[in-house]
Amino acid sequence: MRAFLPLTAVATAALLLVTVTGATPAAADRSPAPDGSPLIRVSHGDPYADCTIGARSPDSVVYPGTEVEPYLSVDPRDPKRVVTVFQQDRWNDGAARGLVASWTTDGRTFRRSTLPFSLCAPGGADFERASDPWVSTGPDGTVYAGGEGVDFTRSTRSALLAATSRDGGRTWQNLTTTHVDEEPFFNDKPSLTADPIRKGTAYQVWNRLDNDPPGPSSLDGPGYISLTRDGGRTWSEARPFVDTGTVPNTQTIGHVIVVDRRTGTLYDFFDRITYSDDLSTVTEAHYAVVTSTDAGETWSAPTTVARDTSVPEVDPNDPTKLLRAAATLPSPAVDPKTGTLYMAYEGSDFTGGSFDSVQLVRSTDGGRTWGSPELISPPDVPAFSPSIAVDERGTVALTYYDLRFVEPGDTTTLPTAYQLATLPHGDARLRSERRISRVFDWLQAPFAGGYFLGDYQGLVADGKGVRAVLTETHSDAPQNRTDVYTTSLPTP
Repeated sequence: MRAFLPLTAVATAALLLVTVTGATPAAADRSPAPDGSPLIRVSHGDPYADCTIGARSPDSVVYPGTEVEPYLSVDPRDPKRVVTVFQQDRWNDGAARGLVASWTTDGRTFRRSTLPFSLCAPGGADFERASDPWVSTGPDGTVYAGGEGVDFTRSTRSALLAATSRDGGRTWQNLTTTHVDEEPFFNDKPSLTADPIRKGTAYQVWNRLDNDPPGPSSLDGPGYISLTRDGGRTWSEARPFVDTGTVPNTQTIGHVIVVDRRTGTLYDFFDRITYSDDLSTVTEAHYAVVTSTDAGETWSAPTTVARDTSVPEVDPNDPTKLLRAAATLPSPAVDPKTGTLYMAYEGSDFTGGSFDSVQLVRSTDGGRTWGSPELISPPDVPAFSPSIAVDERGTVALTYYDLRFVEPGDTTTLPTAYQLATLPHGDARLRSERRISRVFDWLQAPFAGGYFLGDYQGLVADGKGVRAVLTETHSDAPQNRTDVYTTSLPTP
């Protein structure tokens, strides 16, 4: 979401939800990445193909067989134990039939399980659609999955959901509604982080939009948090921890927590956006961070990280074709050895406001001060959806989509590829890059407020380097427009 919409429309635009189904084995499907390393398909079949729940209106269109907006987690005790999550069967007007998990114990052969976050999933929560999948694994191997449940026809509810797995993603227990609201409130863009040093502790954060009374000059969107100290069996009552009430018509979005393993300090990154009195335009936007030194009980005042200079994401040869990527959503990471903080994001500082590139900022003093933006993606090439991770040796890795293969004047296809950039010890002068996906046509993706691969993709350190998860499209396959792939990549 890049600009405020009336709450009913916010519910539509933000509900990029996903569906999940029962545990089913699936053989690994490998296609070669350009460097010869295996790109493994983790989405197999459609567990919600027969679900008829969730149609909002006669104009609602579900894209069968689509898997989008993936995230992933690696067990810190064993990098071969991986869990990915993603949306299944995306709707054009918000969310998906449900959310799905795909897990492996050998890093190669993935099996499917259904996340119980919507009515399409066996034993699922009482919501018509689901969205915003997230996953994180704690130091004891407990896997925490989060997401959002939404109703369109029976009510106007939006809820934050969590579940845990103690067998590496095979089965899910402790389904919990951590928070639920009816209009005029709407909950958006949750993420979930397992504390890497505090066993049994995890944090779910999101923004809670308040448009009461509906209409101009009445928007508020503070950050909210709920946490567990008992491995996901119970979650605390949701409460605000980032305030927006001092500036009218201001919201936050994209909250993500990272933890410094050396000190236990929590850092929550987010975008803070202020709108005009009639809510028609953005008047100011910047990324910020708040910190906690007591495991999420209390939080600092916000510190500005960087200006949000993102511009509308479009096909450069036909700006009427909207794309849907990660503008306004930060991707943060912390160096496990030095505590250096990094944040990757979409911005137009290096293009004079013409289009977005992938940019990087860093802090070496615990987030108190931040350096100037650095350009990571190639100059003169639109780039989107950065994800960042830092490995044990301090190598900074970033993944992103870019459009370097687009030919001038081509308005029928949008050749796109997923890239990996590595910066040893964060030094951009030593930057190297390689393509890790096929070249595919973005315009084959489902359309949901734009051609939609997901508001985010995923990247984590896995002990030997990094592991990425990404979405690719298929051409001439209306019943299988997208799939989710993963690969483990060494870092120099």
